[in-house]
Parts: sequence; C-alpha cells; structure tokens
Amino acid sequence: MLTATLLALAAAVLHASWNLWVKQSGDRWIALWGQMTAGGCVCAVILLFTGWPSNLAWWPVLSSGVIHVVYIGALARAYTIGDFSVTYPIARGAGALLAAIGGVLFLNDHFTALAVFGIVIAIAGILLLAGKADASHVKAALLVSLTIGAYSVVDGHGSRLTGGNLYPLVLFVATAVSTTIAGIAMGRTRDMVSAMKSRAHWFVLAGSASALTYWMVLIAMQQAPVGYVTALRESSVVIVALVGTRYLGESDMRRRVVAALVVVAGLAVLIAGR
Repeated sequence: MLTATLLALAAAVLHASWNLWVKQSGDRWIALWGQMTAGGCVCAVILLFTGWPSNLAWWPVLSSGVIHVVYIGALARAYTIGDFSVTYPIARGAGALLAAIGGVLFLNDHFTALAVFGIVIAIAGILLLAGKADASHVKAALLVSLTIGAYSVVDGHGSRLTGGNLYPLVLFVATAVSTTIAGIAMGRTRDMVSAMKSRAHWFVLAGSASALTYWMVLIAMQQAPVGYVTALRESSVVIVALVGTRYLGESDMRRRVVAALVVVAGLAVLIAGR
C-alpha cells in the first residue's frame, strides 16, 4: 500500500505539470494529440526491447483508446472555455468520485468507513477549489469527469488482468493510434503534421511525462483500490490552485488555499483509513 500511495502522489505532480502546459497552449486539442502521440511512440520503442505482455487484456486497451478520444476532445474544450483552476478541480474531483464508485461496483474494490470519509472530504475540497462557475464551464468539466471515471475503471481492470508493468505502454500506443485516426477524420491532418514538425520536442517531453504519470497510476491500481489511487492522484489540484492564482492571475486565492488544505486533510484521512 505504501508503494501505491507514493506512486499516486508522485503522479499528481507530473499530472498537474502537463495539464498546465496544455492549458497554456494555443490549440489545446493539438497539444493533447501531440503529447499522446509522442508518448505512444516512446512507449512503442520501449516495447520493442521489452516485448508485448503475453497475457495482454485487449478489450480494455481498445475500449480505453476510444474513451481517450472523447476525453481529449472534452478536455480541450473545457480548457478553452474555463479557467484552469475551475475546470481541473471539477473534472478531477468528480472523476475521482466516479472512479471510486466504479471500482466498488465493477472491480470488487472495498473501502473502510474512514477511507470513504476521506474521499468525501477530499472531493468536497476539490469542488470548493472550483468556486463559482457558470453552467457551461461546469457541464464541460463534468463531461471530462465522465471520461476520467470510465477510463480509470477500464484501465484499472485491464492492468490487473494483464499484470506486470507493460499494460500502460500498450495503452499509450493504442491511444496514439485512436487519437490520430480521430484527427484525420476531423480534417486536421495538416495541423497535426505542422505541429509535430515545429513542436516535436515539446510533445515528446509532455508525452513522456503523461505516460510516466499514468504508468505510476496503473501500477498503483494493481496494489490498491481504483478510488484510493485516483483520489490520491487528485492531490494535484492543490498544485493547480497555487499555480492558477499566483502565475495565471486567477482570482480568490484565499478560498483556493483553504480548499487546498481541505483536500490535503481528506487525503490524510483516506491514507489513515487504509
């Protein structure tokens, strides 16, 4: 459990970093496609040396690849119409709750009463971070949360079925393929080629961080309930709260700091409850 906790917390830092980079990108869909594709290419190279897992669970990989197409489109739109420190907390907080529920319903995960209380506190703090947001911002962020809950449960199951540490690598290859096909279907081939030529180094950096983040999460999910790992990963909202107010000029720093402390308290209860 200690390993799962440390992996999830480390993933939180990386996750906040690449999301900030996407938010600051001009074309968010291209930024997300580029990092997923570059990350998939890096993972494909690694798989050339390690070999593909012999007992790979294919249906979760393919299903998650499709879900990530919707996730990327929804996240790009949410970041376009809403503040970073509004969109991110709502999406990640609601997504963590849905993942926890999905883990209990579909993966036979179990929680102590104290752990459930910790998750509730953490998610309440995450939503408090978002503050007052108009309906369009909330709807966009909630759509992202649905995809987060869906792929968290699917990938948690796929990682457990496959075992080892290679499932996340195959998943990123599948996501690179699915998002590229989606981009071609959307008529964005020229934009994709141009962006890859001019920003390949940034895509590789962000894609590697994204792949490493999710590798940590899925390895942690093999050792702990999906909801536990997902809730810990959402400690990244504390980083987002500070970045959004201090560096992006987003308002109401006092409320965001208080909410961040609530999140930390919830995570402490969650860890104690395990």
